Amino acid sequence: MENQHLINMFLGIGMTVVGWFARELWAAVKELKSDLAKLREDLPKEYVARDDYREDIRDIKAMLAKIFEKLENKADK
Repeated sequence: MENQHLINMFLGIGMTVVGWFARELWAAVKELKSDLAKLREDLPKEYVARDDYREDIRDIKAMLAKIFEKLENKADK
């Protein structure tokens, strides 16, 4: 066999492996993108944003403060 024929054969095999690897990476990236899109869609349904949580806790504390104030006034009478 000629040297050129061996070089072409090894380059062909090498490029085949590189092409397969690139195709697998491309498929993995597409799957990750779809998973990320689904996560972005589902995340707000399951978890509360930190600012919303803090605002709600602040409201609850204000309500409790009013209740305790009423109880203190009632106990004094």
